Amino acid sequence: MAKTDITTRILNVKLANPTILASGIMGVSGASCCYAAKNGAGAVVMKSIGPKEREGHNNPILVEFKGGFLNAVGLPNAGIDNSLGEVEFAMKNAGVPVIPSIFGGTKEEFGIVAEKMATLKPQLIEVNLSCPNTASDFGEAFSLSEKAAADVIRLVKNKTKIPVMAKLAPNVPDIKRIAKAVEEAGADAITATNTMPGMVIDIKTAKPILHNKSGGISGPALKPIAVKCVYDIHEAVEIPIVGVGGVTYGEDAVEMIMAGAAAVEIGTAIYYRGIDVFKKVSDEIKQFMEENGYSTIKEMVGKAHK
Repeated sequence: MAKTDITTRILNVKLANPTILASGIMGVSGASCCYAAKNGAGAVVMKSIGPKEREGHNNPILVEFKGGFLNAVGLPNAGIDNSLGEVEFAMKNAGVPVIPSIFGGTKEEFGIVAEKMATLKPQLIEVNLSCPNTASDFGEAFSLSEKAAADVIRLVKNKTKIPVMAKLAPNVPDIKRIAKAVEEAGADAITATNTMPGMVIDIKTAKPILHNKSGGISGPALKPIAVKCVYDIHEAVEIPIVGVGGVTYGEDAVEMIMAGAAAVEIGTAIYYRGIDVFKKVSDEIKQFMEENGYSTIKEMVGKAHK
């Protein structure tokens, strides 16, 4: 049997393994991104950066429940002009591909941030269309509308030649239509998916626990939803998919890959298994492949559709 190879590719970007640090987990700090890379991440996505400094929501912003976490952080960041140094540090020192994540409050702001980020020449840029803290002209996340999502991607692609990954949301009637719309607008890859809206209420005070009242569900409870999103998107588009949502163990990653993902992002699992979760998951993927006769990641991508 051929040697087991766990390398993978997102477009022309080669990853030593299919695990990627998810956006928002380790912040915009270049050092923290390097720390994730040192502990086995095949690539890192930095916390989303917007056009200007943003404080985010007041505490409490995070609550644990039986299936994972609920968060409403509010996209705190220093703004693109104050963040380029951290991105550049990560790119020079991580030793793995560094993928900046960008957001905007308007289509035009996405374009501004993308153009400035492109000056660093990252290999990929993740476009966060799906955060509930940013809204289109219709007062909802850009990823909830085919037109709004496509308009943002089209504008970003006009501002930069860097390949972009469109990050979509799960809470839509038909994610295939959104995925097809961003592909046709020029998206080079898709990240699926962001968190699912949810709420936890403190029954003693009879009030939602989060200051923002509602937040995004992450962790194991999100995984079946994310797997379905990846599966559906794989049937609709030709571009690569990066799966994200509840990946905690190697078997979770394999499930996401078989649904159609070329790689997986890991976030909440750092809390459950430690910062070296990337190495652990990679080792578990390799073990699964050896036990089940797979030589490459590519052999497993989309296997559930065959």
